[in-house]
Amino acid sequence: MKQKIIINKKYHGAIELPETPNAEKVFYTIRNAYARKQPMGVHLLFGKNRIKQLGHYQKGGAWQELLHLELYIAMGERLRFETGDAVALKNSIELINDIAHNHLNIAKRITLYNKQRRSESDKAYLFWDIENFSNVGPMFNDIIDKYEIPDDQIYVAANPNSVFMNGAEWEADLYDYGKTLNSFNFTKCDHGKNVADTVLLESFKRLRLTHSDVYIITYDRELKELFKAACHKSNNLYILSK
Repeated sequence: MKQKIIINKKYHGAIELPETPNAEKVFYTIRNAYARKQPMGVHLLFGKNRIKQLGHYQKGGAWQELLHLELYIAMGERLRFETGDAVALKNSIELINDIAHNHLNIAKRITLYNKQRRSESDKAYLFWDIENFSNVGPMFNDIIDKYEIPDDQIYVAANPNSVFMNGAEWEADLYDYGKTLNSFNFTKCDHGKNVADTVLLESFKRLRLTHSDVYIITYDRELKELFKAACHKSNNLYILSK
């Protein structure tokens, strides 16, 4: 959602608000503090106790706090105020939670695919093509923990050759999060082209989901379109964009 930055009737451009419950409140807190010429800093976003807590590991990677820090930094660039303390805190959170070492930031690449605006939902499901996207850390930090998706609503599939070659590595990475492949709805498929893709799609169709957030993590363009075609209009279908 785009939000215009207007201060004393002067337009300073528009900025994208993150999808968090308090994003709009954070935006106005920053804007109003700047307009009143109050001291800027991360104290506008978090109290002393919360800043202290962020110095330790946070389940889910403190994703909301990171998004609010990114919003603060982006507004600092637009309004030209100093954001060094926010950048330092953001880097610290990422380092402590091992987010800085992930090869791909999924959060910035998740795109709503089947409609212009998300609709209300009460469930979240993940369909994960692990053989083409095996970065376990980002999956937990940016999706599974972030949106609190339960194990039984996560569907994972891989073809047998990929499991033979990479299965031990996947299990080792999952172990860090207290999981195994069999913690989820995992299917080791038969041999054949695109079999894992077919399994994920058929699982999705069988569920007949409505009013759900659906995350499809794959690089396969055709599979994304097939999910879109099978998706009920009440669902929010999210894909991994380039």
